[in-house]
Amino acid sequence: MRKIIEIDEELCDGCGQCVPACAEGAIEVIDGKARLVAEKYCDGLGACLGECPTGALRVIEREAEDFDEQAVEEYLKEKEQAEKVAEEFAAPACPSARLQTFAPVSACDEANIPTSQGSASSALSHWPVQIHLVPPTAPFLKDAELLIVADCVPIAYPTLHQDFIKGKVVLVGCPKFDDIPQYIQKFADIFKSANIKSITALIMEVPCCSGLPMIVKKAMEMAGKEIPVEQVVISTRGQVLKKATL
Repeated sequence: MRKIIEIDEELCDGCGQCVPACAEGAIEVIDGKARLVAEKYCDGLGACLGECPTGALRVIEREAEDFDEQAVEEYLKEKEQAEKVAEEFAAPACPSARLQTFAPVSACDEANIPTSQGSASSALSHWPVQIHLVPPTAPFLKDAELLIVADCVPIAYPTLHQDFIKGKVVLVGCPKFDDIPQYIQKFADIFKSANIKSITALIMEVPCCSGLPMIVKKAMEMAGKEIPVEQVVISTRGQVLKKATL
């Protein structure tokens, strides 16, 4: 009998916030749910509890395989090695990931917008926009006002460019299906090197989106930075539900 983590699959939304909180690597998101990789990797201390926004994790006492510190060390080494191998055999970089910076839309360009498009024009100032593709040293990040957008938002919110993108550097990603530890490290590297002025986190009202502000918070802690953060919540019908300073 010993203490060990129990995960309620009905409460778990697969946000992955518990994964980086477990130093032993005992939890992984598998098939959209947080799962215990092996009993021997869990020390039962519950460091992951405070990171779960839905309360799906708890420490219980039951019969379980003994915690094995040596097995944890071997497991983490194997995991690190596997990640290195994956990087070595990764597909070549996509040409569309080439860094680009765009000039503001001119009056001439505005005049040439098709009538069917109305008066809407792109406010995007750079490329790429996916979090994984933007290097921390990208020149457009320097002294930027950052807009971090959950990737469902542009589908739900019809006037994203006019209302949010203008004057900001945009990074897009999914806090549910993408690699949370990589996101945290990427943002920490950005915050260390780019002198970000402010952050707006634009998320959907669905539970899994709540992971995005937490990622930003952890990254700031890792980078030792304090940056003003505003959270904007969008409904599934494309309305602004709430704005809050974090």
